[in-house]
Amino acid sequence: MSHSRIRRRTFVKSAAAAALAPTLITRPAWSGIGRRCSPNQRKTVALIGCGKMAKDYHLPELLKQPDVQLVAVCEVDKTRRDVFQNQVNQHYSSAKQEYQGCDAGADFRALIARDDIDAVCIATPDHWHALPIIAACQAGKDVYCEKPLTLTIREAQLCIEAARKHDRVVQTGSQQRSNVFGPFRQAVEFIRSGRLGKISRVTIGVGGPSKPCDLAEETMEPGLEWDLWLGQAPVRPYHSILSPRGMHNHFPNWRSYQEYSGGGHTDMGAHFYDIAQWALNRDESGPVKILPPEDASQNTGARFLYDDGVEMVHGGPSGCVFYGEKGKLHIDRGRLTSDPEEIVKTPLADDEVHLPVSPGHHRNWLDCIDSREKPVADVEKGARTVTIAHLGNLAYWHRRSFEWNPQTWAFADPADNDLLDRPRRSEWELPEV
Repeated sequence: MSHSRIRRRTFVKSAAAAALAPTLITRPAWSGIGRRCSPNQRKTVALIGCGKMAKDYHLPELLKQPDVQLVAVCEVDKTRRDVFQNQVNQHYSSAKQEYQGCDAGADFRALIARDDIDAVCIATPDHWHALPIIAACQAGKDVYCEKPLTLTIREAQLCIEAARKHDRVVQTGSQQRSNVFGPFRQAVEFIRSGRLGKISRVTIGVGGPSKPCDLAEETMEPGLEWDLWLGQAPVRPYHSILSPRGMHNHFPNWRSYQEYSGGGHTDMGAHFYDIAQWALNRDESGPVKILPPEDASQNTGARFLYDDGVEMVHGGPSGCVFYGEKGKLHIDRGRLTSDPEEIVKTPLADDEVHLPVSPGHHRNWLDCIDSREKPVADVEKGARTVTIAHLGNLAYWHRRSFEWNPQTWAFADPADNDLLDRPRRSEWELPEV
C-alpha cells in the first residue's frame, strides 16, 4: 500500500453543516443541559452504531444502569436505527420513568454537536472509531469505544492526545480487563507477582491481517446512507458483506478488508495483545522492533521485540501463552492453566500483586465519569495495544522489518512515518485535537 503524508483539519465546519442536515438527530430540550454529572445525576448517553455488538451487549448494559438515560441512537441503516429507537422508548415507557423519547439519526456529527449529551458509546466498524472519539472529546463528552480502538497508528496517538487535552474519560472496549470471558486479571496478577520468573517469550494466538477489498457490486435497498458508511474509506459500490441490511445476528465481514479493519489480527489481537501488555506492565509503551515471518507466504509468525529482551510472537494456541524461567501460563477465554500447575492453583498471598477489581466494563466507565479517574481500559491502553497489531500488519503487508520508538510514536527511518496513517477522503481528514 502507498500512503500520503498526514493532513489534519478541524471538524467545526462539518459539524455545523451536519447539524442542519434533514436526516440527522434533532435537539429536544433535555434536562441537565451542558452539565458535568455528579454521582446522583443521570448521565445522558448516546449510542453510535446499532449493529450486533450494540444489540447484544451495549444496549442491554446501558439500559440496566440506574444512573444512565439513553437519549439518542445514531446509525446509517434506517431499519436498525428504528429498531433501537423503539426498543429504548419501550424500555423507559415500561419502567414508567420521566422520559421525553429517544432521538435517532444517521450522522454522528449532529449528535456530538448537542450540548445535552454527557457521553457517547461507539460501536461502529473500525474505520469509524477515531473521528467520533476525537470529536466527542473536543465537545466535552466522555467516551466508551469498541476495540480495536483505531484503524491506524496516527489515529491511536491522536485519540490519546484528545482525551488528555480535553480531560475526558475514554474507555476502550477491551472487556477482558474487567474479567469478561475469563480470569484475565488473575492471570496478570500471577505473572506480575513473579510466579513465572523473568518472562522471555509470549505467543498471541489470533487471526491474520486484512486484505484489500475486492467485492463486486450489489444492488442496495433504500434506507442506507452508504456514502456515510464508507466515511474516510475510498468510494466503492455497495456490497452486503460490508453492511448487511437491517437487523442481523452475525458480525459482518468488513473486518477482512484493509479499508475498514486490520483483520482478525486487530479484531481479537486487540483483546490478547492487550492482556500481554497488561501482564508485561507495558501499558504506556510497546515493542521496539517488528519482524515479519521468514516464510513470506505466511500470515502468522510476526515477532515483536521489547527493549528488555522479551519476544512476543503472533501465533500459537488461542489466547496468550507466557514463557518464563519457572514455567508457562496459558490464558484464554474460559481457560487459565499453567505448567507447573501450582503457578495458578496456589492462591495469591497478601504480599503478592493484587490489581483493582472492575465492577463491569460499562459500570467502571460510568463510575470513572463521576470520579474523573482513568478507567480499567483507558484510552492509552487501547491505543498502545492496537498499535502493536497495526505494526504487525505493516510487517505482513510490506514483508519487512521496522524499528519503532513507542515514546515518540515514530519509526527509526523517517520515510516509514508515511505509514502511520493512510489516505482518506477530504471530508474525513484527521482533525486538530
